[in-house]
Amino acid sequence: MKRLINQTPAPVTRALLGLLPFVLLVIAYVLASEARLAENPADKLLPSFTQIGDAIYRMAFEPSKRTGEYLLWADTASSLSRLALGVLIAAAIGLVLGLFTGALPLVSAAASPLLTVVSLIPPLAILPVLFIIFGLGEVSKVALIAIGITPYIARDLQRRTREIPSEQLVKAQTLGAGTSQIICRVLLPQLMPRLIDAVRLSLGAGWLFLIAAEAIAATDGLGYRIFLVRRYMAMDVILPYVAWITLLAFLIDLLLAGLSRRLYPWQSKGAW
Repeated sequence: MKRLINQTPAPVTRALLGLLPFVLLVIAYVLASEARLAENPADKLLPSFTQIGDAIYRMAFEPSKRTGEYLLWADTASSLSRLALGVLIAAAIGLVLGLFTGALPLVSAAASPLLTVVSLIPPLAILPVLFIIFGLGEVSKVALIAIGITPYIARDLQRRTREIPSEQLVKAQTLGAGTSQIICRVLLPQLMPRLIDAVRLSLGAGWLFLIAAEAIAATDGLGYRIFLVRRYMAMDVILPYVAWITLLAFLIDLLLAGLSRRLYPWQSKGAW
């Protein structure tokens, strides 16, 4: 008899097993919603799918009476622009810090202790400081995202740099390569796919910092809208927004994974 630990599901079975938890969650939600609405039709905690659909249509396809904007799309554009800018800044700074602290012992001795200390500071704890320094505009929100995920990216790339076999560095020096050539021609090409992986892993934290900043001080954005309507217990709006954020995060991760495979196909075969 084949042991369970050795059984591998077929592709179709794997897909069905992957869908099963979602189906069960939907069924559980429908049953709970119907039970609550049967007792109290005005209940707002678990709206029906009809109510959720009406809310989605209202937010996405009807212009706001106050601003004339289609709120879902306007909020999405604002949030994605903040997230993209913050992640790009974090990726650039993280790459430089990770590369140089991992490759140059002198730089590591000077910068690594500070990088470690900064990585231990809860980014949300300094959000009031950012608001005081940069004001309540876009800069403080982008800065929170960048400060929040830069240490993670930098430390991950630092570790990846140190994992590159020293034989490669010795061979490059034997062929006459200088420090700058080794960094640009040997280390950097191998770190770029690792940078994409680090960004993918840090996006969850990036979304957290974005939502927190928008909830506290913003006039638009997905986080702002969720915390705005919570005072009315508008779960028919909150739940679709949460699902939309989840879908966006999944699509961004999928896009980055595809970009990594396309630009660096050798990575899946093992760079070192």
